[in-house]
Amino acid sequence: MIVAIDGPAGAGKSTVARRLAERLGFRYLDTGAMYRALTWLAMQRSLPLGDGEPLGQLAAANPVTFDDAGRVSIAGMDVTAVIRRSNIDRNVPAVARHPAVRAVMRERQRELHGFLRRRREVQRRGSRLIEVLARVRDLADPIGPAAERRRQAERPDIGGDALATDLRLRDESDAVRMQPAPDAERIDTTELEVDDVVTRIEQLVHERLAASRR
Repeated sequence: MIVAIDGPAGAGKSTVARRLAERLGFRYLDTGAMYRALTWLAMQRSLPLGDGEPLGQLAAANPVTFDDAGRVSIAGMDVTAVIRRSNIDRNVPAVARHPAVRAVMRERQRELHGFLRRRREVQRRGSRLIEVLARVRDLADPIGPAAERRRQAERPDIGGDALATDLRLRDESDAVRMQPAPDAERIDTTELEVDDVVTRIEQLVHERLAASRR
């Protein structure tokens, strides 16, 4: 089973995905980090972020990897920390919107899924499988003071007002791509704590698993 989580920037999708993966014993794959890593590499190499074809070629030549601890690497570099900086926040939507980039990333995600499946089949318990995906952008903490403090702590290089502006611009940029799938389950997290959201998604997972066995 794959659980895909999406939602507005800064809402806490990665936090929920990690906790859900721990609770269910699933693998956690942060697909958003893949786009962040590519953005970092493109900026390092001074590639124009508005030109999709060179970025797609860069992605194909430099597949993103994850180790068992969740560290992210690209082009032989551990970029786990650096891809969370505010300059990456601002530029990743420009990279992620290109069809050439997304095609490469989808193929890479399929490769990672296949690898995790094969490895899990060696270690599997019963018939349970596999990963939680936090997609191109980060679902879950309520967007309020606690979430704002968390995001500010993650971005010490940027002021609160600038951070809020960056998140708003990311939401506007990504709005076209954030149309939910027909069978998606929508969860309004406004009044929910993180554990409440995790519990709700966990219930949905068990419901889907039970339905698949009928």
